[in-house]
Amino acid sequence: MRVELLATPDCPHAARTEATLRAILEEEGGEQHVSRMLLRDLDAAASAGFVGSPTVRVNGRDVMPAVGLRSGLACRLYRQPDGSFSGAVPPEAIRQAVQRAREREEAERAAPGPLDTMRDVPAQVMRTGFLWASRQEGLERFATSTGVTRGLVERFVAGNDLEGALAALERLRDAGLRTTVDVLGESVDSEKRATVAADRYVELLGELHARRLDGNVSLKLTQMGLEVDPAFCLRNVRRVIEKAAESGSFVRVDMEDHSKTDVTLRIARQLHGEYPETGVVIQSYLRRSADDVAALIRDGIRVRLCKGAYDEPPTVAFASKAEVDESYRVIMERLLLEGTYPAIATHDERLIGHAREFVEREGIPPDRYEFQMLYGVRRDLQQALVEEGAAVRVYVPFGHEWYPYFMRRLAERPANVLFLLRNLLRERRGSVTPT
Repeated sequence: MRVELLATPDCPHAARTEATLRAILEEEGGEQHVSRMLLRDLDAAASAGFVGSPTVRVNGRDVMPAVGLRSGLACRLYRQPDGSFSGAVPPEAIRQAVQRAREREEAERAAPGPLDTMRDVPAQVMRTGFLWASRQEGLERFATSTGVTRGLVERFVAGNDLEGALAALERLRDAGLRTTVDVLGESVDSEKRATVAADRYVELLGELHARRLDGNVSLKLTQMGLEVDPAFCLRNVRRVIEKAAESGSFVRVDMEDHSKTDVTLRIARQLHGEYPETGVVIQSYLRRSADDVAALIRDGIRVRLCKGAYDEPPTVAFASKAEVDESYRVIMERLLLEGTYPAIATHDERLIGHAREFVEREGIPPDRYEFQMLYGVRRDLQQALVEEGAAVRVYVPFGHEWYPYFMRRLAERPANVLFLLRNLLRERRGSVTPT
């Protein structure tokens, strides 16, 4: 269990809250380390998702979530059991959070998952290796000509060209699945390459409309020239948005690493103001994401919620799977209650099961949200959800750039290697409906 006390240096209630916290931890299961984080400026507060002093987090979750508050260094006021307000965190809120975390830990120990073994893998060595391999033309030629490798990639990438992707989209449609399309490519280094990327999206949107396929695409701003010139990038994406508007299509701006979060949200908001059928992605492993989602809900912007796949520093991202999952659950519930047609993007059956129970308990109809999954991953689960009446959208990437894309995804998070193998084995043990 990870327990954090966040406070400003001069907070008059931090010491009292810490004493209460330590006493409860001892009562609930022995000595537990408490990480103390002092927030001294607004930048640090924003990076940590800090909304006021003091704050107690258990496995990354605020024990009393601050709905609607923005990041800042002010003192917090907490409603106490007797209805009064105080600057100290209520003991019962801390106790309940600790008990819930203990229960989740016990459940995970009773049923360990396949990813547990990845903690023993020297992740940095794997990252270095994958990044090196992504730049080797010889390895790329070998990978693209080897039958086994080609078969693995074809499982997760819907072909090298538009025609191959369109055929895959038609198969998915016939199986009752919705789709969003990603033209592979990112981090371009010239306006010319970014222009070509936007041209491909314009062509794609035209074909989707002509063939009466889902007019739903996903794009990355670095592919549109963000690192060349942000102003040019905005103009370039606007061409795609204008094409989408002709047929009422939807455009989702993908999220990349944390250094691009602010500019991505800024551009997504501007585009949404010009064309409402524009959405964005939020990653639950970033500490700031709860605040970002609150603002996006207020703006009426559609959100795809995923866990996140980049190797981020612990100062900006939760370090453990338990923390990421808990953050996902909290944000997911709020999006389902208040968001504009949220996309629940996960293959985690526990989170999907929780979402299904939550919407039933809250009386949320199935046309208010959808699940999203990657092309080729858990096809059995995709079909099962469709058969149960849920809306499921598949994220479909295609393009010749699959090799560097594929290797960089593995480099960003080496646990993805085991994740892919695990899902292949799981499907082979069960009944798989081809898509």
